[in-house]
Amino acid sequence: MAGESTAGEEYIKYHKGGTVWAKGRMLDGTPTGYWEWFRKDGTKLRSGHFENGEQVGKWVTYDREGREYKVTEMKPKAASE
Repeated sequence: MAGESTAGEEYIKYHKGGTVWAKGRMLDGTPTGYWEWFRKDGTKLRSGHFENGEQVGKWVTYDREGREYKVTEMKPKAASE
């Protein structure tokens, strides 16, 4: 995706059984850029983007066959006044 953040370090967390649970990038301990979550069987569960640790843009939940099941548009929180 154009403009996708490559800043930060790759981060991968695993289920107890050893399969990947989540992967993305961390910048100063905060999620950034594109992230994916997976079920224990390895199928993708959810994906979306973070900016400054906040979910933004299109977040997709997938069914067990990998089809889009639910799409949520995450709007940035209003800046503190």
